[in-house]
Amino acid sequence: MFHQKDDRAEGHLFITVLAYQMVQAIRRKLAEQGEHLSWTGLREILSVQQRVTATFRQRDGRTLHVRKATVAEPALRRLYDALSIDAAPGGVQKHTV
Repeated sequence: MFHQKDDRAEGHLFITVLAYQMVQAIRRKLAEQGEHLSWTGLREILSVQQRVTATFRQRDGRTLHVRKATVAEPALRRLYDALSIDAAPGGVQKHTV
């Protein structure tokens, strides 16, 4: 990857190494729980859940934004359980403007 400034290349490399270490830690913890997945398999399972925002116009004219995660599919729920992670990451967030 080409960067015009050395510090950007170093930053990119640093983030890449951190991401690699995080993925390996997750895969190791999953393997301890009996879930043996490649990075491709893990990414495929994790890709199905999304955060969505629903926008509503209120009677007083303000706009309500409700943000939450979609329901985890069974394969993803198994991974969350193995990692002791909440299946609804981020909870529900409501914001009125």
